Amino acid sequence: MTAPTNDTVCRRLVGRTAVITGAGSGIGLATARRLASEGAHLVCGDIDESAGKAAADAVGGTFVRVDVTRADEVDALFKTAYDTYGSVDIAFNNAGISPPEDDSILTTDLDAWKRVQDVNLTSVYLCCKAAIPYMRRQKKGSIINTASFVARMGAATSQISYTASKGGVLAMSRELGVQFAREGIRVNALCPGPVNTPLLQELFAKDPERAARRLVHIPVGRFAEADEIAAAVAFLASDDASFVNATDFLVDGGISGAYVTPL
Repeated sequence: MTAPTNDTVCRRLVGRTAVITGAGSGIGLATARRLASEGAHLVCGDIDESAGKAAADAVGGTFVRVDVTRADEVDALFKTAYDTYGSVDIAFNNAGISPPEDDSILTTDLDAWKRVQDVNLTSVYLCCKAAIPYMRRQKKGSIINTASFVARMGAATSQISYTASKGGVLAMSRELGVQFAREGIRVNALCPGPVNTPLLQELFAKDPERAARRLVHIPVGRFAEADEIAAAVAFLASDDASFVNATDFLVDGGISGAYVTPL
């Protein structure tokens, strides 16, 4: 099965400023393209200067090199957005890692655990902490934090720190969405299923059996494409999602709803 195509693009984000971390590839890159097509100004953050600059150039945006585990660099990312475009309307806090050394709790050492927590969870804390003051002054804003369907489900093919980090993103997003709702700020956790990105391809190329075990549980019979996740981000960023707040937004092809999958 292949992903559907949609040549009709909305223009819901004209004049708004969007900050994306992990913008150089995968979901981040697809989202940069989608938000730009809807009229947003893009600030593309990535630790990879080559990929991040190429992404920014492709969407007519601004590139900022950022290590999302460093508070000073995250603050500079959002300050650049405000100084360049005059607002911070959308924060897609998307940067994350899934290294092979993060596996079963029986084999994952403390250094691997901490590294994944820093990049996947602490970075989201830092990005929200940096973005919210701008949004409070504006009395509006949408924050979308990348969690995962694994924040809702358990897996025997474990990535223990990744799963725990995404659960933390889910809980933090819920609390921030509640805390700042009456100031016009919405905070939601995006929970994709497995996505056909370089990160997943690299992981599964090293372990085809693990890939096969996961694919069989997806009712639609395929992994998501990055553009499909980007479309969900665009919705959450827009006024079409004005009453969607403090929730986990599942885009998982039905995985979390399946008891058994079709033959």
